[in-house]
Amino acid sequence: MPIDVRGLAPLLSVFDMPTSIKFYCEGLGFEVLSTDGKPAPHFDWVLFRLNGTELMLNTAYDHDQRPPVPDPARIAAHQDAAIYFGCPDVDAAYAHLQKMGIKSKEPKVAWYGMKQLYLTDPDGYTLCFQWPSEKQTSAP
Repeated sequence: MPIDVRGLAPLLSVFDMPTSIKFYCEGLGFEVLSTDGKPAPHFDWVLFRLNGTELMLNTAYDHDQRPPVPDPARIAAHQDAAIYFGCPDVDAAYAHLQKMGIKSKEPKVAWYGMKQLYLTDPDGYTLCFQWPSEKQTSAP
C-alpha cells in the first residue's frame, strides 16, 4: 500500500524574511498560516498558504550571524531546483505579476503541453506557475 500523502510544503531558506514575506504575501497572495511567534515580520520561520498550497520559509542565518549581503554562491545553488504551482489561469497570473511590478517571463507553452510562467523570488529560487495548455505542441 502506498503512503497516503495529502500535501506538500517545501521549505526554502531565505536571506531577508521581511523581503520574502512581502514578496509572497503582497506580491503572490499567500497568507501567513503559522510562525515561530517572533514579532512580524521578523520571523525566523513562517508557513504560508494559498488556495490549499503550502510553502515554508526559514531564515538562512541567525540574526547575529547574517552577513551584510547574500552569498552569491548560495544564491547560485538555488537554480538547481524549482517549485511548480498548478495555476489554471497562467495569463491572469502574468497580468497580476505585471501589475505588482514583479519581473517574470511571458507565459509560453512547453513542448510537452504545459503553459508556463517563470519568475524568481528575492532569494533566486525559480517559481513556475503552470497548467496544461489547450493547444498541445509536438515534441522537439
